[in-house]
Amino acid sequence: MQTSNDTHWKQVTLFLLTLAALVVCALILQPFLSAIVGATVLAVITQRPYQWLRSKISNRSVCAAVALLLIILVIVTPIYLLAQSLTGQAIDVVAALRSDSTQQKISNYFDHHPTLATRINAVTDSLDLGNTARSVATFIGSKLAGFIGRSFSAITQIVVMLFILFFLFRDRELAVSFVRSLLPLQSDDSDRLVSRVGDTIYATALGRLAIAGVQGALAGLSYWVLGVPNHLFWAILTAVMAMVPAFGAFLVWVPIALYLGFNGHWGKAALLAAWGGGVVSLIDNFLYPVLIGPRLQQHTVAVLISILGGIALFGITGIVLGPVAFTVASTLLDIWKDRTATTAS
Repeated sequence: MQTSNDTHWKQVTLFLLTLAALVVCALILQPFLSAIVGATVLAVITQRPYQWLRSKISNRSVCAAVALLLIILVIVTPIYLLAQSLTGQAIDVVAALRSDSTQQKISNYFDHHPTLATRINAVTDSLDLGNTARSVATFIGSKLAGFIGRSFSAITQIVVMLFILFFLFRDRELAVSFVRSLLPLQSDDSDRLVSRVGDTIYATALGRLAIAGVQGALAGLSYWVLGVPNHLFWAILTAVMAMVPAFGAFLVWVPIALYLGFNGHWGKAALLAAWGGGVVSLIDNFLYPVLIGPRLQQHTVAVLISILGGIALFGITGIVLGPVAFTVASTLLDIWKDRTATTAS
């Protein structure tokens, strides 16, 4: 006959074995985190179109295969080709920054503005103005070289993502039921948590993408009008950086304005600063409440911190994982508050 002490140790052992198995599984899945997040995001934001397609095609496997093919043609392939094109343009920009003519322009500018150079040197203690841009360009170039070297890994992630996405399409109900079964919550609370996480993914991925696209388009228009070289590249880079709310676009248009100024076009620099500060960066404040606020149900400060912290912890996937983590935490806190209130009454 088993004693209570034996039962206790068996439970402890089972808990430790389960924990160890989960840690091992997490380590196995970690290299494919980007693929898993990408598949989940695509499954969430394409849920309505897929439901429409499902009403037209009765066979689940065929419907999932058709949806996957459309995703490849409409989303994955254009993004991959665009990324390759942008990489080539980025290499050209780096080469231009490292060219002798650019270095000479920077040196000449500071030679004609010794007061500005003196102030910069006072702040930075010691700064070789002639080699600053070259050093920055070398750093960026090394990062781009590493990015290109990881192209095979990127292709692997895309293949795994599409594989997972197929089964998320075909077996969506099964996947949602499995997640709910793992939650130690009542049915209503589980539905509430899953619904809010889905809204967060939808709002973060699709809403922020829409806002970033508008900011990139507005910035690109100004780059084109002002004659900025490689304006399409900088427009897309602005859109990518604008995925970080509040100041993402600022990190692109400000250096471009300085570039215009250093090349003697201070009028254009002032126009870009006015457009960037008054329209490109501020439009986030107007579009956010319309496109994201009602579904994300988080304050702008919380969104900013969750995205920046998520990027620092998870990399690019943190744009989604950070807000999702905050949403899970806030929802669980709300559930605890409701239970405490019910118990107290």
